[in-house]
Amino acid sequence: MKGILKFAPLLFILVFSSCGSGSKDEKGSLGDKKAQLEKLKAEKEKLDGQIKTLEGEIAKLDTSAALNKGKLVVATTVDEKAFDHYIDLQGHIDADNVSYITPRGTPGQVRALYIKKGDFVKKGQLLAKLDDDVQQKSLQTLKTQLAYAEDVYRRQKNLWDQNIGTEMQLKTAENSVHNLKDQISTATSSWDMTNVRSDVNGYVEQLNLKVGETFVGMAGTIPQIQIVNTSSLKVVTEVPENYLSKIKEGTPVNIKLPDANLEFNSKISLMNRAIGLNSRSIVTEAKIPYNPNVHINQVAEVRIKDYSNPNTIVIPLTILQTDEKGKYVYVIATENGKKIARKKPVQVGEIYGDNIEVKGGLTVGDQVITEGFQSLYEGQVVTTS
Repeated sequence: MKGILKFAPLLFILVFSSCGSGSKDEKGSLGDKKAQLEKLKAEKEKLDGQIKTLEGEIAKLDTSAALNKGKLVVATTVDEKAFDHYIDLQGHIDADNVSYITPRGTPGQVRALYIKKGDFVKKGQLLAKLDDDVQQKSLQTLKTQLAYAEDVYRRQKNLWDQNIGTEMQLKTAENSVHNLKDQISTATSSWDMTNVRSDVNGYVEQLNLKVGETFVGMAGTIPQIQIVNTSSLKVVTEVPENYLSKIKEGTPVNIKLPDANLEFNSKISLMNRAIGLNSRSIVTEAKIPYNPNVHINQVAEVRIKDYSNPNTIVIPLTILQTDEKGKYVYVIATENGKKIARKKPVQVGEIYGDNIEVKGGLTVGDQVITEGFQSLYEGQVVTTS
């Protein structure tokens, strides 16, 4: 007991000393933390200033960032306008009056040619002369016989006027003259058939004939003389049968000749009634006016208008998007003073070129986002400046 009491003062001193030391350590740790906090606050103020400076510099250099103003987009106000849809095809130039010259009589040897390729000729103009020896000899013989018959008739008529001879003799002589005149007329027509003439006004498109050759009209499948009247031209186009329900005679047609830098507006003037067995298409024609720069068989770009809506909403095809619910576009809506991107489901119609017809979902005055829509999301704040 005395031993315990002996060490008690020493134990008290140790305990007190220990407690005093813990309190001092706690005070020292709190001070350090406060100092550290003040240091961090100062650093934060410095960083905030740097951030604000950088944001200002970025806003000047990168306007697409938009920062607190929202994502930068471009919007277009929706309005109604005309929308046309065309069937784009390829055709070729042809002429209404294309004449393949053939012999009016039997084929014959060419004695003379009066034209060359590219010449302009008139209807009835002499193009070539065929061998006419047989016709000339026959005609000369008949003319000689006619002269003799007419002399006999005059003599018989003089005798008849003097009451000499019979009426039968007079009639026989007269009939002989008439018969010979008929034969000469026929022989003259036969001889004229050796003159090859043009049936139309136009240009000599093909001339596959030389003096000494036999003129038969066609050398196999190639015409020996072809005359083309370019005053009445047309564009011939084969239209696939799946479009037949959309076109008819009178349907508007736009025609471009890229090689000649020419453009015409016309209408379908003729539609064949038969569909090609192999091509599964129908031939159509559209007339165009004469132009010296237009040539037969020239390639033509043909646009047949198969649909037209004079008042509808049209948007660029590129801005139309699709999700699991269907097709939509982004429009700008103003909410709480901010511009917000909103999805607008739409019902679409025909597509032509870079545009598409909108039949439902948009109204006149809507602000459709046409640029910057790719990464938008519903409800995102946007800006147009």
